[in-house]
Amino acid sequence: MQRKELELADGRLYYEIHRGEAFIEEFRGQASEVIVPATIESFPVAGIGKKAFLSKKNIRRIVLPDTVGEVGEWAFAYCSGLEEVVLGSARVRFGRAAFLECTALSKITLETEGFQPELLAAAVTSMDVFYLLELPAVGTKEWLEKWDARLMAILHTPDKSGYSKQVLCGEEDYGSTDLAAYMRRSRLKKARLSFLRLLHPQRLSERDRKELENFVLSHTKGCDTDEAWQVILKEHGHEKAYYRFFAELGGVTKENLEAILADIGEEYPEMKAYLLSSVGDESQTEDFFSGLEL
Repeated sequence: MQRKELELADGRLYYEIHRGEAFIEEFRGQASEVIVPATIESFPVAGIGKKAFLSKKNIRRIVLPDTVGEVGEWAFAYCSGLEEVVLGSARVRFGRAAFLECTALSKITLETEGFQPELLAAAVTSMDVFYLLELPAVGTKEWLEKWDARLMAILHTPDKSGYSKQVLCGEEDYGSTDLAAYMRRSRLKKARLSFLRLLHPQRLSERDRKELENFVLSHTKGCDTDEAWQVILKEHGHEKAYYRFFAELGGVTKENLEAILADIGEEYPEMKAYLLSSVGDESQTEDFFSGLEL
């Protein structure tokens, strides 16, 4: 088969035609968004080949047409800047490690009722459960039960689990062999996932909800460790939904408010004003928020 080239904005797609269908074999370029066409030379684009977008760190968003039915192994692996993948069809099959080390990926989107783009993205990044890439099942009762089972397994795993492997691999692979730092990263991951599920609570059982809430509240400012608060501050400090939820849950109290405000400093003035309002005078919270623009 002859390899051909298609010019895009800030890049090129390399493809082959096989049995009346086009297959994307490689992307080259500096584009931050890649929209894969539905047809090339009047042939439907049926697949994304193995390693086609491997390590394209500039890409932030990829849109696939509804003609694509297969995404090959490692197709988007190591795209560390990739934040969203928009799918055109639920019939897409994904090869092994298609999103390996896509650490910024926060949404795998499909325009269908009940779909869970944030939970699906977390499944293949933070949770390492590629078996949840069953698109027709996403958002169903059975799929969410599998998602929650994996989340609870992570939550119940000791913070130092896997540390010995890190030590054996050495600092060059993991950045540090410090046990305290390793355990802190583990708690940050647990807090990150707990917030995500609590903010997308469809079909979340009461038992699991309470356990996730308890984890968050036991890792806020003023506790022995404060990873839940650090996730809010460092990763979602500008997002209304996160700090509103955190405050209403009880993660901010009159006892820890001063220390939290000191952490915020001057970086997020809207957040600081809201926390002052919500903790200082609850009756003002709704009026304050209705006028707040981030």
